[in-house]
Amino acid sequence: MAYSQPAPAAAASRLSAKAATFTESVIREMTRLAIAHGAVNLAQGFPDFSCPAELKDAAKAAIDADDNQYAITWGAPAFRASIAAKVARAYPGWDVDPDTQICVTCGATEAMIATMLGLVDPGDEVILFEPFYENYGPDAVLSGAVPRLVRLRAPDWTFDEAELRAAFSDRTRAIVVNTPHNPTGKMFSRAELDVIAELCQRHDVLVITDEIYEHIHYLGPGGHIPPATVPGLADRTVTVNALSKTYAVTGWRVGWTIAPAALTAGIRKVHDFLTVGAAAPLQAAGVAAMGLPASYYTDLAAAYQARRDLLCDALTEAGFGVSQPSGAYYVMCDTSAVDPDGDDVAFARRLVSEIGVAAVPGSSFFADPADGRHIIRFAFPKREETLREAASRLRRVRAGR
Repeated sequence: MAYSQPAPAAAASRLSAKAATFTESVIREMTRLAIAHGAVNLAQGFPDFSCPAELKDAAKAAIDADDNQYAITWGAPAFRASIAAKVARAYPGWDVDPDTQICVTCGATEAMIATMLGLVDPGDEVILFEPFYENYGPDAVLSGAVPRLVRLRAPDWTFDEAELRAAFSDRTRAIVVNTPHNPTGKMFSRAELDVIAELCQRHDVLVITDEIYEHIHYLGPGGHIPPATVPGLADRTVTVNALSKTYAVTGWRVGWTIAPAALTAGIRKVHDFLTVGAAAPLQAAGVAAMGLPASYYTDLAAAYQARRDLLCDALTEAGFGVSQPSGAYYVMCDTSAVDPDGDDVAFARRLVSEIGVAAVPGSSFFADPADGRHIIRFAFPKREETLREAASRLRRVRAGR
């Protein structure tokens, strides 16, 4: 995503200066192309399988009970209590007050922009790790902040400590951490989080952490470390999460933030005027989601690891350079061997129209599109038969070289 100065335009057709600096979502554009061409959609990260029956039953029961009006703006009390209880079970020692530290939002997407608008002022700097999920840059711009980029480098997608230290200054207001990471599948280590904690304390900086893939990782128990549990970060971390990925309900748009009470108060005020509140009957279903047993998450990770391995094997066979993820459900691939021209956008469009598989061009994850020209991202939250069909089609990539 590039940032640019908008050209003058007639008043009636002029965009705001902020909106003129970024494009529409490339990921959602690739989904539209997949539909148009009948392609297997491995671009947008949504499951093509059912959510747990407990969630559907709870949502239907809530609708039948006429739970159709506004919930409390920052979330139904039962749902907030269930989020706090689930956090305490999953991460012993992390105690969350559901009355003052949680704001339920319309998905993690709204949670992120509400956090930025509520806690970041125009002119503040926000550190983003690059490659980044495409929403973070526009969120910073819309809040009036200045994105400051720090590169994650392949193959292990770690940062250079000196580069990160140089990015912090008295202008830094926040750093965005996404773990497990989209698009690379990186899991931030305790050592990396300790460095971030030290710098945030020294410069009085907030951590905004997107943990929507917290249970989708392949490192075993304890593999995911919430930044809010790292010493020095508890009083300065906003944790963003949602039902979407863990429970296969990306279309429900139910998310939340967890943060100290003073920060939550700012997020709640912005959230109130952005969306008023998330869907009431789906919050009731969220209570059922939070009550699922620990075995659900163990089975979830195992199922996703099998999907990961299936797709990674197929991509390797097709000639892509595969970076096997440790978490989330995406695979970043080097396309140098199959696209020597290095035009990720044209290559992704050919994959859709000629091969019948949709992916996301890597340039959408970088401020300078040139940095992603030999990269493409595939998503694997799909049924095994869907991934096998994609694998069959991808064999034509190698054949067509």
